[in-house]
Amino acid sequence: MKSLSSNKTTDLNIVSLFSGCGGLDLGFSQAGFQIVWANDCDRDVWQTYQHNHPNTYLDKRDIRQISSSEIPDCFGIIGGPPCQSWSEAGMQRGINDSRGQLFWEYIRILQDKQPFFFLAENVSGMLHKKHHNAIDNIVDAFEQAGFVVKFKLLNAVNYNVPQERKRVIFVGLRQDLNQEFNFDLIEQNYNFSTLKQAIWNLRESALPAKDKNKTNGDACLVPNHEYSVGGFSSMYMSRNRVRSWHEPSFTIQAGGRHAPIHPQANKMINVGIDKFIFDPNSSYPYRRLSVRECARIQTFPDDFIFFYQNLNSGYKLIGNAVPVNFSYAIAKAILTTIFEQKESIKSKLSDSKALQLSLNLDLTPTK
Repeated sequence: MKSLSSNKTTDLNIVSLFSGCGGLDLGFSQAGFQIVWANDCDRDVWQTYQHNHPNTYLDKRDIRQISSSEIPDCFGIIGGPPCQSWSEAGMQRGINDSRGQLFWEYIRILQDKQPFFFLAENVSGMLHKKHHNAIDNIVDAFEQAGFVVKFKLLNAVNYNVPQERKRVIFVGLRQDLNQEFNFDLIEQNYNFSTLKQAIWNLRESALPAKDKNKTNGDACLVPNHEYSVGGFSSMYMSRNRVRSWHEPSFTIQAGGRHAPIHPQANKMINVGIDKFIFDPNSSYPYRRLSVRECARIQTFPDDFIFFYQNLNSGYKLIGNAVPVNFSYAIAKAILTTIFEQKESIKSKLSDSKALQLSLNLDLTPTK
């Protein structure tokens, strides 16, 4: 793995908020950034995050209880504030929901820490017309915090991820850089990745979960390669849940009951309005994708281990994450922007005691 800097260690230190299991963090690490401090108060993510990000300090407190002075000075801040309140599958309460209001905590820290850039990720539902005023207020708050902000709806399938997954990406550059982020810098992959490319070699080794969807633990032949068992709700059966081997996956959801069906089975048959059935003539049985298969589709490497007792927690860890390859593509584009602003940033750091950064950048990706 090649170092980002040619002669010295380049301190592209960043802070991660609402980190989850760290998919966004891993992509930025692969691009050459160093995640020095992370925060998430969800105890279900702690063991997974710490095992897979051993060099990052994880603060486990509620972000609302952490003063900005306790967070390290940093080059950038990344994170995805909780998205349930904006979800198209939820109530869409948006900024009026306590989870939606956590966006303001993100902005509070940005305003106090003044990094050179930030990235925030959220679900496509936040662009629903009912949230128009809230989005305007959020962008205005980012700008009032001192950043030039751009946002765009992106589909991860265009960035080397074998999955249809639309997310809103906000990128802000500090106002004194006099530049806005160019989303065209994010390198696209025009040959979509498929389920066959992602999970074909896992097709014969998955284990069903134990009773009450408890994990098989070390009995899994491949770590986390086990799938949730149980019935399918009428909502689940309201549309086809099967993609073929030669297609990208449906969006990986944050729960086992909603996991897509493995591509070994035939596509489901429409028998009425919002009513599908499993094809009785399918050559292979219908089963949900395994936790590891979902992780592969989210482009986590196989040595990224997920810790849980109940499989639903494993699916939640993965479904709430940003796909690693998607994160990596965005991080590389931000790194390119930093390189273009190298002299400007160096001049602004000349009097800074908090950030002693070498910007003799070698932009060879570290992945």
